[in-house]
Amino acid sequence: MVPRIVHLKGVDGPDDNNGTDGLERACLEVVAILSERREPVVMSQVVHWMRAQALAPSVVLALQRLEQKRLITRDDVNVVHLTDEGAAAGAQILRRRRLLERFLNDTLKVPWHEVYREAKHLEPVLSPVMEARLEALTAQATTCPYGNPIPGRSETHPDEQLLVTAPIDAWFIISRIDEEAGEDSCALQFLWTRGLRPGTPLIRRPDAHDGVVVQRADRRFVASRRIARFLWGRSTL
Repeated sequence: MVPRIVHLKGVDGPDDNNGTDGLERACLEVVAILSERREPVVMSQVVHWMRAQALAPSVVLALQRLEQKRLITRDDVNVVHLTDEGAAAGAQILRRRRLLERFLNDTLKVPWHEVYREAKHLEPVLSPVMEARLEALTAQATTCPYGNPIPGRSETHPDEQLLVTAPIDAWFIISRIDEEAGEDSCALQFLWTRGLRPGTPLIRRPDAHDGVVVQRADRRFVASRRIARFLWGRSTL
């Protein structure tokens, strides 16, 4: 069966004047990001993520419209699931933005901690012609600069875990930075200045009362539990 094509303004063209479809699109992107964690996506998580962009009632209405368009479904306990069409549309948004992030960082040399926000501004108005150019210019990239997979080129590894769940005194190799960190430029700045980027090896040490202690090379420092929950990777004893 040929999939039904759903056009959301902001996916196939610029947002409309009232921003309604733009909010639906943003909510769909958040659901796609949260789905990468391989955990149930609760409606309240989406509302919390979108708190800086829209009031909770507006987010709930946008999610209801996505449900009417058969891009998401919700069960009796308000867990949100992407339909096949919704997963494809969400992956398209993530792919375009992560390609942009790679291009901005690698080619235009935009600072690492700034590319997320810049790509979010540019992605909704990216034309098919420019998207094709990005595809060509980033042909070797499988992840964005934060280590998150570019849909269609790679995917998250099932053995990944968060730093806060890694064993004490175990090596932990950072594989990616959770997308939620991109919403906080201060968090990305902290990660950059501490050298906490994909590929960095750490040792988790016994926790301090005010956060998670990690050792990178010969330097120890404390990261807040909030920051530690942005770091995905694999641990080895």
